[in-house]
Formats: sequence, structure tokens, C-alpha cells
Amino acid sequence: MKTYLSKWLPVLLMMLVIFWFSAQPASELPTFNWADSIIKKGGHMLGFGLLALFSWRALDFQPERRWIAWTLAVLYALMDEFHQSFVPGRNPSIWDVLIFDNVGALISLWLTSLYKKERRPGSIHPVAKDEKL
Repeated sequence: MKTYLSKWLPVLLMMLVIFWFSAQPASELPTFNWADSIIKKGGHMLGFGLLALFSWRALDFQPERRWIAWTLAVLYALMDEFHQSFVPGRNPSIWDVLIFDNVGALISLWLTSLYKKERRPGSIHPVAKDEKL
């Protein structure tokens, strides 16, 4: 039970962080002038990228379960946008899910996959594979 909880606790904490940010009324959100969209959309990518990463970690980084982690992140993104429809001044956006949340999750899983391949015993670094050592 303890290992199960320790695997899924980061996933639940990330979901709580995302929920908390989404619960903030628009009037209470900071404005970053010209960089506002970049920072906020980057936050979407980071948040859902971490959610996908933590989910895959909870699934023991098994390659065939990577898409379960992605699906969990995208489904939570859909629920998050629905949640925002109840927050004053916030509007749900399918584009946030399809572009920023989805891409953040995919990039996170892709980069982690590359890192895991590189760290696997007996694997050859993609850059060093042509070099003779």
C-alpha cells in the first residue's frame, strides 16, 4: 500500500496544483504585459507535462503504458477546462487542451523516453553511435 501511495502521490499533488491555479478568478490573476500569453500557455504546457511525467512514473515507466499517462493528462485537462467554466472571468478553451496541454504532455513523455533510452544499460548515445571509441 505504501509504495502504491508513494507512486501516485505526485500525480495527485500535481492535479491539486492545477486545480488550484484553475480556481483563481481572472481578476486575481497577474498580468505579464506583452508576455502574458507566453507565460500562461507555458504554464499549461509545464503543468500537464509534469502530470504526464508523474503518471508515467506511477506506471513504472513501462513503454506500453506511456499512452495511459498521456490519456490521463489529456482527460484531466478536459476536466480542468470544464472546471474553469464555473470560475468568475475564466472561460473553458478546447484549444488549451488540444494544443498546450496535449503538447506539453507529449513533449514531456518524449523527452523522458529519450532520457530513459540513453540511460538503459548497453544502449548507445544517439550522437556517439557513429564515433569509434
